[in-house]
Amino acid sequence: MALQTIPLKQADTEQIKAPTKTLLVPFILVTSLFFLWGMAHNLDSILIPHLKKACDLNNRQSTLVDTSVFFAYFLMAIPAGMLLKKWGYKSGIITGLLLFAVGCFLFVPAANTRSYELFLLALFIIGCGLAILETAANPYAAILGPPASAGIRLNLAASFNGLAAVIAPLVGTAFILSGVEHSSEALAAMPLDVKEGYLANEANAVKLPYIILGVVLLSVAILFCFFKFPEVKDETRIAKPMAFIKAFRHRHLSWAVLAQFAYVGAQVCVTSFFIRMAKQGGGIDEKTAGYYLVVYGLLFMAGRFIGTFFLKYIASHRLLLIYAGIASLLCILAIWSQGASVIYSLGALGFFMSIMFPTIFSLGLTNLGEETKIGASLLVMSIVGGAIFPYLMGTIIDLNGDDIQIGYSVPLACFIVIVLFALTGYKPAKLR
Repeated sequence: MALQTIPLKQADTEQIKAPTKTLLVPFILVTSLFFLWGMAHNLDSILIPHLKKACDLNNRQSTLVDTSVFFAYFLMAIPAGMLLKKWGYKSGIITGLLLFAVGCFLFVPAANTRSYELFLLALFIIGCGLAILETAANPYAAILGPPASAGIRLNLAASFNGLAAVIAPLVGTAFILSGVEHSSEALAAMPLDVKEGYLANEANAVKLPYIILGVVLLSVAILFCFFKFPEVKDETRIAKPMAFIKAFRHRHLSWAVLAQFAYVGAQVCVTSFFIRMAKQGGGIDEKTAGYYLVVYGLLFMAGRFIGTFFLKYIASHRLLLIYAGIASLLCILAIWSQGASVIYSLGALGFFMSIMFPTIFSLGLTNLGEETKIGASLLVMSIVGGAIFPYLMGTIIDLNGDDIQIGYSVPLACFIVIVLFALTGYKPAKLR
């Protein structure tokens, strides 16, 4: 999931005056950030079922993985902007990379001690680093070159985020998921030393992928230190709290914040429980479910390109209505069916969720004028839905005897909110 930000206008920054060739390496390095934070987010879908097993958790506890990351985003949304304003983009990006790396390396002691609390701390630190990186990278990618091609550069960079949605589940399934599973009854019957050995092996599986990721992050941070980057001075003013409250007088923005809150919650719910849903409803094993998550990522990426094509011919609110309506039906199918249809409906959800975030974002910013950046900040902060809805979903699943399918009523409710936004909530109302 990438934060959607409004590229800084030339009036807000010192214009970068440099030959295109000298900006190529900075742009490549900034683009790498899109891939790296995509890896972090999409590995979470593997971590949730894996840590549930390794740390012997219930469903509600396992969703604290999402809560840690997305709550960090929420807390860092405004401080990240202040940090970039004071230190500059290059220093801010290096800081974000270092925090990201520290969180990755903390997976080693967390795995060694099988401490879920330490895993959550590591994920919170990763989330703080990601918030800084995403706040910096989106506008920086836009201004590293001619203004006329800013949109092309952003789309190109964002495509690497989509690539990570395919590679991360592939890596996680191959190197983290063991495919070895025992029922709670079988675990209880195991000799203590055998059980501890099994759980320790499961916990240790996360170390190598996160050590490698941490080393890559440090390497990229070093490259940022040694390569010369054009610095951009942000002249924008930091809005006062009352300005954020006042912005809610725009009816369509209020609806958009609610819809975005619901969308991020739905997306994280779907991916967080994808593997366990495919196992329980589809009747397949853990490894196979992990590889189906790769297919989900491919469909999500394809949906972005195909949806962008459709937007040339279909009004954005109508396409959003169609996609949200189909996503609702797919959720109902996943809840009430069994076997292959469950797996197919989960994969198809990736396709139909693909355009929702940017479409809701753009509709919410319509006709905001000088309050556009405040509206953008509110829409970014609404991703805290990713911290709340999965926890609610896990609680419902636990209260219903580990029934994963009934838990998908949570993303269903979220998609219904988006349907309502696409029907009427997107319409700007005249201010009195």
